Amino acid sequence: MLKNIPNNLSPEILKVLMEMGHGDEILIADGNFPSASHTANILRLDGQNAPEILQSILFLLELDDYEEGGVMLMKPKENEETPIIWNDYKEILQRTDNDHISILKLERFAFYEKAKKAYAIIATSEQALYANIMLRKGVIRIGDESLCWQE
Repeated sequence: MLKNIPNNLSPEILKVLMEMGHGDEILIADGNFPSASHTANILRLDGQNAPEILQSILFLLELDDYEEGGVMLMKPKENEETPIIWNDYKEILQRTDNDHISILKLERFAFYEKAKKAYAIIATSEQALYANIMLRKGVIRIGDESLCWQE
C-alpha cells in the first residue's frame, strides 16, 4: 500500500497513467459507452462513478494546456439539454486548478473515432448520459516544487 494514492484507482490505472506521455489521451467512459469495441486497453472500474474517478486522476495527472481540447466531452444531440454531470466536471476542474484547460465538445461519432485512438479507456458504471470525458496528458514543468520529494 502507498500513501496519498486515491483508493479508487487500481494498480493497472496507475501503471497506465505512468506509461502515458505528453499528448496521450485517456477516456473515462460511462456505463453506456461501447468500451470493449473501441480499445484493447480497457481498464474496468465497475461500481465507480465518473466524477470521483476524474477527481482522483486529476490529483495525479497534468492536463495538456498547449493546444485546444485538453479535456474532451461527447456533445449531446442538438435538441438535448446540456448534461448536468458536466457541472460536476467543471467544479472538479476548478478544484484541481485545471479551470484554464480548454474543453472541446465533440459530436458523438467524432468522439467515438477519437476514443479509438486513446491510450486507454476506463470503463465505469456511471449512469449519467453523455458522461464520457477524455483527458490529454500534459507536461510537468521543471521547477514545480510541489512535485518534488523534499527532506
